[in-house]
Amino acid sequence: MKKKSKNALLFIVSGPAGSGKTTVCDGLLARHGKNLRRAVTATTRAPRDGERDGRDYFFFERADFEKGIKKGEFIEHALVHGNYYGTLRREVEGLLNKGNDVLLNIDVQGAEAYRKAGRKSGPLKGRVVTIFILPPSIAELKRRLVGRGTADKAELKRRLETAQAEVLRAGEFDYCFESASREKDLGRAVAIYAAEKCRVRG
Repeated sequence: MKKKSKNALLFIVSGPAGSGKTTVCDGLLARHGKNLRRAVTATTRAPRDGERDGRDYFFFERADFEKGIKKGEFIEHALVHGNYYGTLRREVEGLLNKGNDVLLNIDVQGAEAYRKAGRKSGPLKGRVVTIFILPPSIAELKRRLVGRGTADKAELKRRLETAQAEVLRAGEFDYCFESASREKDLGRAVAIYAAEKCRVRG
């Protein structure tokens, strides 16, 4: 059966660093990769070892990114620790127009921008579904972040403070669940995806 672009949806997954959102997104893509595609985000930070332009990120020079902002090329963008991050309009809308459901792993500010776009007339109207993953507790979140071994004390403190602020905004999302095990988290996300694909839309 041919895909219908008007039925394609945009799924946003948000949550604090360490909440398990990246693992959930990877699982959703592994399960539904034929119809669900990850939108590649853009950034001005330097590529890390093994990262490829167009696959992991679209890597921009700062001046080019700022020109794109002025031209309205980004649906959302943010300046995070000195680097820009954002999603290109052509990337998201291009995937939707081909009939693909789109998956984005972004922060609460980015999710807010998409919710607003989904309420306005335009290509995203009625297509945006937002999911927030709550950490079981701040103590558990700290344990997970420490276990990664990638953050120093200052960075860990910043992430925990950010997490506490993000948790307060969980009620803004369409769906919210508390992280448990990888299997349970993925099961909940898969159920949400299936329910939204069955929802009758005008």
